[in-house]
Amino acid sequence: MLYTARMKSRFHYAWVVIGVTFLVMLVTAGTRATPSVMMVPLERTFGWTRTSISLALALNLALFGLTGPFAAAAMQRFGIRRTVLCALALLVLAVALSSRMRAEWQMVLVWGFLVGGATGATSTTLGATVVNRWFTQHRGLAMGVLTASSATGQLAFLPAMAWVAEHHGWRQLVLLVAVAVAITLPIVAMLLPETPQAVGLRRIGEVGDAPKESAQTGINPIMIAFAALNKAASSRDFWLLFLTFFICGASTNGYIGTHFIAMCSDYGLSEVRGAGMLALMGACDLIGTTLSGWLSDRFNNRVLLFWYYGLRGLALVFLPVAFGFQYLGLPLFGLFYGLDWIATVPPTVRLTTDVFGSKDGPIVFGWVFAGHQLGAAFAALGAGILRTTLGSYTVATLVSGGLCVAAAMLVLRINRQPGLQTA
Repeated sequence: MLYTARMKSRFHYAWVVIGVTFLVMLVTAGTRATPSVMMVPLERTFGWTRTSISLALALNLALFGLTGPFAAAAMQRFGIRRTVLCALALLVLAVALSSRMRAEWQMVLVWGFLVGGATGATSTTLGATVVNRWFTQHRGLAMGVLTASSATGQLAFLPAMAWVAEHHGWRQLVLLVAVAVAITLPIVAMLLPETPQAVGLRRIGEVGDAPKESAQTGINPIMIAFAALNKAASSRDFWLLFLTFFICGASTNGYIGTHFIAMCSDYGLSEVRGAGMLALMGACDLIGTTLSGWLSDRFNNRVLLFWYYGLRGLALVFLPVAFGFQYLGLPLFGLFYGLDWIATVPPTVRLTTDVFGSKDGPIVFGWVFAGHQLGAAFAALGAGILRTTLGSYTVATLVSGGLCVAAAMLVLRINRQPGLQTA
């Protein structure tokens, strides 16, 4: 394997690992964004309602999150590389199969169960595990870079995806996505070692006498995941993290990520135009979330989250008004909202590690991230129902903004007891 040739320069191999993980999370996020481009074409092709399509996407979002803690435990038990390779292989198969679907239950099976489960092992939980395994210093910056890849992949490829779907059909689009995922398999196999020790290194910032974490060999990953949940559930901080991240997911992936393109169609804008606005948000998020990671290494993470949630809530309240401005409204929303898209992740990971330690932190964060995706599923389905019932997304938008303001108040109560900090 290529990484066995030990690097003699001052450049630490951890940054190569970050690059490989960035690519995996980028492609995974792009895959998960595909159904938002397919929503209107599927309506036109099969006559499916937006509620029925939203059901499959809600299931996808829920399983994406619920898989996280078990994936983190599997990485601890079987290794990162093996877990990621299995998930990517399943993702290639599922996405390719979706080109043959003809019925709503097939949409639910493939994009709900299979894609939702597979992507749970190749996204934010993977990033948290890699960062805790390879970094002692600069964890916030590294997590910010990886988190930015997730949002960038989810949004930046949307204009190209919308163009392919419009000119060549959604079936060609999903086959193209399957090929993109397949390309990452050999890269992971060749360039992703399990630990710094595998290439003769220590974690970045690790002192020479730091204790080494032992692998939990022989233990069922399901038991590892539930043991971490059992320990965390007695902490008020866990439930505050869970609830605020629930709101985070509801106001990003679940609502804007799933319904924004369809919302633009309601205002007479094309799918390509709506996808372009999401791409603008993705570009802004690459800057905002990376900066958030840098800030989380230096400032109070509760205060950072207070501002992130509060400003996101204001942006969402502005969104219905933004459609009324012909030129500046949506770009202004995209810029403001995009900088804050998932800037909440690095401070949330940092707070989770501070409270529960670097060993249990990734698995506990997996459960917190499950809350994020349950919130996303709630919003994806709820917004679809409200749109079908009321004929517009305005109420769903205002509810989402109000929830963000509530989250801004709640985050100030997380980890207020210094004695709980263990990292």
